Amino acid sequence: MVKRSSVIAAACVAVVSSASAQAPPASPPYPAPKTAPPIVTPGITNADPPSDAIVLFNGKDLSHWRTDNGGPARWIVRDGYMEVNPGSGGIATIEKFGDAQLHIEWATPSVVKGEGQERGNSGVFLMERYEVQVLDSYQNETYYHGQAGSIYKQYPPLVNASRKPGEWQTYDIIFHAPRFDEMGKVVDRARFTVLHNGVLIQNNVEVYGLTYHDRAPVYIAHSPQESLALQDHGNPVRYRNIWIRRL
Repeated sequence: MVKRSSVIAAACVAVVSSASAQAPPASPPYPAPKTAPPIVTPGITNADPPSDAIVLFNGKDLSHWRTDNGGPARWIVRDGYMEVNPGSGGIATIEKFGDAQLHIEWATPSVVKGEGQERGNSGVFLMERYEVQVLDSYQNETYYHGQAGSIYKQYPPLVNASRKPGEWQTYDIIFHAPRFDEMGKVVDRARFTVLHNGVLIQNNVEVYGLTYHDRAPVYIAHSPQESLALQDHGNPVRYRNIWIRRL
């Protein structure tokens, strides 16, 4: 007489064996990587450039920068930072970039003058077109999509992480450049992720087009790589420790 438990165990083995024979092989629906990720040596701190970064401002000169019309940049360089020279115009990098990781530090004047958009105003323009607003937004009211960390006139920051006037602040920006088809129509919008002083304030937002202050944004086809630009808005805003990685 066969014991009941032995019969049950044998039946279970048969079911499992049958299922195993019918199951497809376990493999991911994508090809396995064939090359190892490249090695990048990180900076000593998260603010320091990693080994594959391009240092755009080292605190000494403006050799990586030009004016809007291509001439030598005329901002002030001293004490390890550069400062907007009001009236001299914005500056842009000589090198051009598409998808990028950008680290930039900035400070608005410690002596507060004006209010709203007139207080410590500047801007970081990826591809000279898509702006992350720079502004003294510490206890300074303005329209929400125009304060520090906004994608100007498109997205307000998730939170206001501003430090006091005169204190150094950081933006860490991940930028995805737009893509256009052969007819110049945008098929993949630009996107921003931004951390302000280490706090996430823009979470992979899609940009609606070029930054304008007086009209709706719209895309106009351009090259896949363009310059990084900093705005002269008439306020002596300071910048330092600027580096970028191509992605």
